[in-house]
Amino acid sequence: MDLAKCRYVVVEGPIGAGKTSLAHALAHHVDGDTLLERPEDNPFLARFYENMARYALPTQLNFLFQRVDMLRGVGQFDLFGRTIVGDFLLDKDPLFARLNLDDAEYRLYSKVYAQLRMEAPAPDLVIYLQAPVETLVERVHRRGVEYERTIPAQYLARLADAYSRFFYGYTSAPLLIVNSERLNFVEDPNHFDLLVAHVNAMRGKREFFNLAS
Repeated sequence: MDLAKCRYVVVEGPIGAGKTSLAHALAHHVDGDTLLERPEDNPFLARFYENMARYALPTQLNFLFQRVDMLRGVGQFDLFGRTIVGDFLLDKDPLFARLNLDDAEYRLYSKVYAQLRMEAPAPDLVIYLQAPVETLVERVHRRGVEYERTIPAQYLARLADAYSRFFYGYTSAPLLIVNSERLNFVEDPNHFDLLVAHVNAMRGKREFFNLAS
């Protein structure tokens, strides 16, 4: 695989995995554009972390509308256009819904999702970042977003497990699973270069990258 020839790349992973930082780095590397979630534009998110049961549905629907609206602009790629690097995968949206909504709310969400779900372009590559729960907690606290400080470690553990199960069966695009525990793509250029080299060397539909290997 040649990263420079990819038109649409998605970096995914649970909160604290480093997906947005890596998306920025990849877009800069290929002189491309980013397509990034805007959690700061979700008026329910801070309240969700304070009271998950009460605010899960409006938080989820707000993100769904945001993601669909953003993807409408990339439904057709110009053959000579710039690479787009995103930090969310629409197909993963129900993962959060199933994790956070009760049965009645999930049925309502599923109806909305079925109506809104569009034929989003399939990524040329998905990079899924994994990290132990302890690492996710430390990174979330370190980045200093006030409302994220209340996220329970148990929630991050459930989220990380849900991501693992989702990507275990994911076959819609070439997938690189990255253990990001010991990787720092922002402060260590060597780590980023190793990742890019691994992407360019990919020959299969599913591969793994671990700094220790």
